[in-house]
Amino acid sequence: MASITVSVEIDATTERVWEVVEPVERHVDWMADAVAIRFTGEQTRGIGTTFECDTKVGPITLVDKMEITDWAPGERMGVRHSGVVTGSGHFTLEPIDLGRRTRFTWTEELVFPWWLGGPIGALVGGRVVMGAIWRRNLRALARIVESA
Repeated sequence: MASITVSVEIDATTERVWEVVEPVERHVDWMADAVAIRFTGEQTRGIGTTFECDTKVGPITLVDKMEITDWAPGERMGVRHSGVVTGSGHFTLEPIDLGRRTRFTWTEELVFPWWLGGPIGALVGGRVVMGAIWRRNLRALARIVESA
């Protein structure tokens, strides 16, 4: 299992950061590894929302099936992964500097299948590669939030 945590401090309130993070379909705007997002039900917000995310990392392309399992506007969003890679993840938004800024933290616990290297793939592909991609994603998120 790969345990990955990345965070960034954003010059905006948690409410402003949530405005950008809340529309799941717009995550492709700041996630370099997310190519497309398709909802698989009528619901597009909150606990129980299900969707598929076409994910591409280098030569590897897969469909990540997710369900939102935690939803507290302005505070956190959690998902369960049930596609090729399984596990769970959370975004948390923490007010800092008297609420003028936000610490955005992304944590994932992922299990990779044997053909993606299993535990070794989780260590190298998860912590090293995905950690680097997600740090870049969070810098992109900060740019979007701060430019508005």
